[in-house]
Amino acid sequence: MSEIDTLQQRLTAAMDRISTGLGAVGSTSNADADALQAALEDEKLANAQLQERVRKLSDQQAGAAAAAEAAASQAQARVAELDLELQRLRKSNDQLRESNMALRAANEEGVGEPHLINKAMMAELEALRATRAADVAEASSIIGALTPLLDQLEMPDEEEDA
Repeated sequence: MSEIDTLQQRLTAAMDRISTGLGAVGSTSNADADALQAALEDEKLANAQLQERVRKLSDQQAGAAAAAEAAASQAQARVAELDLELQRLRKSNDQLRESNMALRAANEEGVGEPHLINKAMMAELEALRATRAADVAEASSIIGALTPLLDQLEMPDEEEDA
């Protein structure tokens, strides 16, 4: 029986040591779990803030893209309208030149009236002025479209200097 008592004492001592060890692990585990839980909450908060920033940047980018697309669409419409007007003007000028050539030929044959020739030449001069004005308008339109693009290209250089 002495052997049984010895074994029982050893078992009781072992159980006490296990109990003490589990208690220490349990208290350490709770402290670690609380710290991990706090770190997890901090990371969740940081993640939510980053997602909000990404959403705001996406919205800003979408707005900027829409504005750029609208501006490009307007510019394209202006250029298309200007091109159509220039084509009409050039066609009109070509017809006017042909008419004037015919009038000059008729005048050389002695059939034309000088008054009509003078009137046709004045019309041709006016058409040439209109052509020049259209060319100036076209150049202004191109400059107006390129100026914002050039300003955007210059901005990164200014930021690098700062």
